[in-house]
Amino acid sequence: MIESPTPDLSTLVLQALPQPVIVCADDRAIVFVNYAAEAFFGASLSVLSRQRLDDLIAFGSPIIGLVQTVSERRAPMTEYRVRVGSSRFGDARDERIVDVFASPISDVDGRVALLFQERTMADKIDRQLVSRGAARSVTGLASMLAHEIKNPLSGIRGAAQLLEQSVTSEELPLARLIREETDRIVDLIDRVEVFGDDRPMEREPINIHVVLDRVKLLARSGVARNITFSEEYDPSLPPVHGNRDQLIQIFLNLVKNAAEALERTQKPEIKFSTAFRPGIRIAVQGVSQRISLPLEIVIEDNGPGVPPEMLPILFDPFVTTKANGSGLGLALVAKIVGDHGGMIDSDSRPGRTRFRILLPVASATFAERSEEVLAK
Repeated sequence: MIESPTPDLSTLVLQALPQPVIVCADDRAIVFVNYAAEAFFGASLSVLSRQRLDDLIAFGSPIIGLVQTVSERRAPMTEYRVRVGSSRFGDARDERIVDVFASPISDVDGRVALLFQERTMADKIDRQLVSRGAARSVTGLASMLAHEIKNPLSGIRGAAQLLEQSVTSEELPLARLIREETDRIVDLIDRVEVFGDDRPMEREPINIHVVLDRVKLLARSGVARNITFSEEYDPSLPPVHGNRDQLIQIFLNLVKNAAEALERTQKPEIKFSTAFRPGIRIAVQGVSQRISLPLEIVIEDNGPGVPPEMLPILFDPFVTTKANGSGLGLALVAKIVGDHGGMIDSDSRPGRTRFRILLPVASATFAERSEEVLAK
């Protein structure tokens, strides 16, 4: 059974940690878990007290061998980027990537303490920084070549227009193809050049729900006219300090992508949800203090999902799952979110794809809303 000692400072400290902590005996029976471990594995204290680590962690996990080695050597060890699968996660396909820190507790009974540091958020932030670096590289290349490319393209387009007026009806489609493809290349260059626009945005307090309602109205009259929309909003969400037009562009792009993915889905649905999450803070280049990102907006659809190999590079320029896609839509979304001081991530599996955007609010508003959340 899990022990229930009189709370002392060390126990209180373990319970206060946001990282899951498990203590195992020499036979890997679980003898202690903190509150974070209960939440992580989705099991109560009484349930975990009747299990061994082998019952909790998926078969074949390196964590089992790690515990055994630490118990034998009586020295701390660490496993980085371990995939943790458990039936406790609700869906057998769900896995979490963690760093596992294992330390011996006593030289007498062979107990080992395990601390799990989930890598999900850190990895997603790292991927976004890489994506933004790739976008900047594309921007530099586009700026350098745009003038040299557009001038000859303009001549080619003019020549194609003249040909359209003089060629036979059989040759007309070819001349028209030259003009249309020239226009497409110019449009692509124009879209890439947007990444180099570093001018300050005009910002003001924006009600994100007004933005989402506008996006829904536009989508219903266009690409998503046959799709069911649902909402799950936090009605007391504070405003974001942002640019209305650019925020509309972000979410309209995500909804357009979702609608295209749902073309062959029976009963297609797109869900908007918002929430206040005061616990997420990141460091932003050029800002001395860490920025809080408490506004969470999620766009979810019930489509076929994104291939797993695409998820790590989904926001990179020229990466696309569409046959005729340019691969710039999501890269531009990530750039605009980054310009607002926020971040975007995604997770996907068949039947559910979610894009989550985290945005900051004004510091005074954030403080007031945080106090409300903590008081509940």
